[in-house]
Amino acid sequence: MTGVAWGAGLRGRHIGVKYLVRDKIFAIGDDYWIEDEQGRHAFLVDGKAMRLRDTLELKAPDGQVLITLRQKMFSLRDSMTIERDGEALASIRRKRLSLLRNHYRVTLVEGTELDVSGRILDREFTVEYDGELLAHISRQWFHVRETYAVNVVREDADAALLVAVAVCVIRMAERED
Repeated sequence: MTGVAWGAGLRGRHIGVKYLVRDKIFAIGDDYWIEDEQGRHAFLVDGKAMRLRDTLELKAPDGQVLITLRQKMFSLRDSMTIERDGEALASIRRKRLSLLRNHYRVTLVEGTELDVSGRILDREFTVEYDGELLAHISRQWFHVRETYAVNVVREDADAALLVAVAVCVIRMAERED
């Protein structure tokens, strides 16, 4: 699905498609594959080195750019933007801080807001829309130390967007740490 398909009263089937991320180093210029549960390449995260802003591209296995993630290197308030086809799709900002959980708000250009909360650096957090779970990010399913899953639980969810949100908030939390 290319767009966001959530709306008030829309309750999708829960299917639980997991994307596996090998959590090595999220450094500028690093490229890594995100795989589906069958071990097939689902997305390539392509880090763009030597730019004024931290930039990543989420690509399909055929090389098509699905989403571009950008972060300003020197800004007063840490934020990232998500773009699709050269157009802004969403922005992500830290919402508030508590002792055990981090909170981020994803604001889509049409005004929809997603809430991201949990232990980001531990890779244990959720993405919700209007109180409904869209994705659960967790290491608990794996014994491999450097792996976590982005479990997309809604059939009508934009998987590329939810993977991009997970990558963004982890990157932002690591920079703040």
